Formats: sequence, C-alpha cells, structure tokens
Amino acid sequence: MNQENVWHEDDEFWDLFAASMFTPRKWEEAVEEVDHLARLLDLAPGAAVCDLACGPGRHSIALARRGYATTGVDRTASYLAAAGDKAQAEGLHVEFVQADMRTFRRPEAFDAVINMLTAFGYFEDPDDDRRVAENVHRSLRPGGAFLLDVAGKEWVARIFQPRDWSRLDDGTIFLAERKVLKNWSWMWNRWMLFKDGRWFEKELSHRIYSAVELETLLRQAGFARVDIYGHISGEPYDHQAKRLIAVARKAS
Repeated sequence: MNQENVWHEDDEFWDLFAASMFTPRKWEEAVEEVDHLARLLDLAPGAAVCDLACGPGRHSIALARRGYATTGVDRTASYLAAAGDKAQAEGLHVEFVQADMRTFRRPEAFDAVINMLTAFGYFEDPDDDRRVAENVHRSLRPGGAFLLDVAGKEWVARIFQPRDWSRLDDGTIFLAERKVLKNWSWMWNRWMLFKDGRWFEKELSHRIYSAVELETLLRQAGFARVDIYGHISGEPYDHQAKRLIAVARKAS
C-alpha cells in the first residue's frame, strides 16, 4: 500500500502513537499556545473558533476554558471520544465533529480556525491542501483568520536529524527515522515504539512548506493577507525561527 495515501486514515496509527505525540508536556504547552494565539488573532470574548484536526482536544479544551465558542474537528473517533470525556469532566461545552478536513466546511461560521502541530500537508495530491485552505476560507466570517502551525522547510533544514530517540514517562522507547524526498517537498518518517517488551512501527509522510510556498497557497485559496511568524508568540520568521506560523486573514 502507498503509505502517503493511507497512513493518516489508519486508526491504529493514531492510537498507537497518541502517548508519544500528546505527552503531558504537550498538554501543558497547549495552554500557553492558546494564550499566544488569542493575542495573535486578536480574538474577541466569546469568539467562535474551530480547532481543525483537534486530536484529543488539547487546544479545543484550552479555548473553551477561556470562554470561546469552540468546535473541534478530527477524523479519529477515539480522539474525539477522549476529548469529549475530558471536556465533560471539566464542565465545558465543546462541539466535537468527526470529519475529514478535505470536506468539512461551514460557511461563515467561525471567527478563527486553527490547525496546530503540523496537522496540514498529509495528502499526496497538493490540490487536497488547497481544498482544505478553501474550505477554511469559506468557513470564516468576513475578517476572520486562519492560523497554521507547521514545521517549516527552512526550520527543518536547519535542525534536520535522520534519526533520534527518546524515552517516555512510562518507559516506552520512541524512535524516529526520516528522509527528505521529492526535491525537498516531502518528508518520509518511520516511527517505532518499544513498549512492554513488544516492537511496533509505522510509516508516515507529509508535505513540507517553505514560508513563501505556504503564503502562496493561502493567497490562492482566497485569503487577502498572510503574515508569517517564527513562533506562536509572534516572533519573526528568520534564522532563529522555531516553527512556521502563518496567519491568513479573510477580507472584511
């Protein structure tokens, strides 16, 4: 099977690596990231925000705690169930929707849409990325903003490691192997876990965008203005950038 097509539709992948991707530290970071993105997007009290590819709800829940009308969208049912349970336990109202970002669209329903932790560029056909951006543009109210948080190509080139490993809090060993493909447009990965005496591995791959490539895509999707930052706090996208943050604004 072509991993570029199917890995992101594999429920086993998302369940297997959930603990590796969404560590307690990542949950803590989401709280600070929501503080930053609220300022970057100038969110009004009670603004309607869509967390696109929300996963287990890190940012959706942090947004709801601050009183925003939050909708979390993801394709993975187990993540949405866990997110719903956590929101309910905290007495928070969050709408969680199971949908593919290539088809999810609510005309002029949101003041802002966020897409965090490189949850963009999964699809082999670049037209699918454009379709996602167009869906977001259509779903935003006039003057609304789309915030994309990805691993920018420039940043990846600076810090690239073909392989590394780490140990999770529960003793699980996580290993990753990477290759840059297709003239620096695509990143192939093999993720591996050694857990409870068993070995697991999966392949995944995604498109990598430079700042100018992502800006071009967003403008082609209809956005009137695109600002690029090197961190969710609003730092410049320069040689010290830690992420690629694009804020695309719909015309008022």
